[in-house]
Amino acid sequence: MGQTTAIAPKMYHDGYLECNALSLVVMLEQFRERSLELEHLDKGDYTGGEYEGCIIELQKVNRWLGDAQALKDSLLQEIARLNLQSFSVIDVGAGSGELLRVIACWARDSERKAYLTGVELNARSAEAIANESKAFAEISAVRADAFLLPFADNTFDYAICSLFTHHFQDEGVVELLRELNRVAAFRIFVIDLHRHPVAYYFFTTIGRLFLHNRLIREDGALSILRSFKPQELQKLAQRAGLESSRVKRHFPYRLVLTATSRMIAEN
Repeated sequence: MGQTTAIAPKMYHDGYLECNALSLVVMLEQFRERSLELEHLDKGDYTGGEYEGCIIELQKVNRWLGDAQALKDSLLQEIARLNLQSFSVIDVGAGSGELLRVIACWARDSERKAYLTGVELNARSAEAIANESKAFAEISAVRADAFLLPFADNTFDYAICSLFTHHFQDEGVVELLRELNRVAAFRIFVIDLHRHPVAYYFFTTIGRLFLHNRLIREDGALSILRSFKPQELQKLAQRAGLESSRVKRHFPYRLVLTATSRMIAEN
């Protein structure tokens, strides 16, 4: 009996460790490559009310989780460094135009003139940009295809997109980066998620305490699985032929890709 009592806890302990190790392997495996599962926003299986709620909570996410700060530490930092007194920006896949309003407020506070354009294929989003930016005459909304922007080469000083590239497979990302590069005269800035286990489990536990919209809760977790590791995004930039591209990590679990425009590189 003494031997049985001594061995049983050890067997249980070893089995517990083996089970946990297996769970860890399975958990890490899903982060090895980008998920190709479509989000609700991509499939269109949502109601108008859910979409409106999604827009509201996305604005909170942008404020809480670093998208606005990543923009300030990249695009706006460059404009300040170059001391540009006027500048133009196109935001492709702009959502409700939240980041455009961040730029507009910053430009006003620093006494700069900004010309800002938000592009959305989704009719509700294009309307949201216009409706929520009524106090900003410098912001205009255009409904258009991100892969066929209705603008000439080098129309804007800067081209940006945020939390947009992960919606596409790799080939789509490459084409999108080329199109951003085509319309930008100076530089492009791409902000997206860092595919990382900590980011995923933080969102699916603590994040869900504060986010109640179905699209945000379900698509948010999937967005992380569809997003990038730094080296992956860098390789996509290279495939797109972007000059002087680099990817930086930004707290919390954001990646910022920057690249010199084709026009600057050729000159």
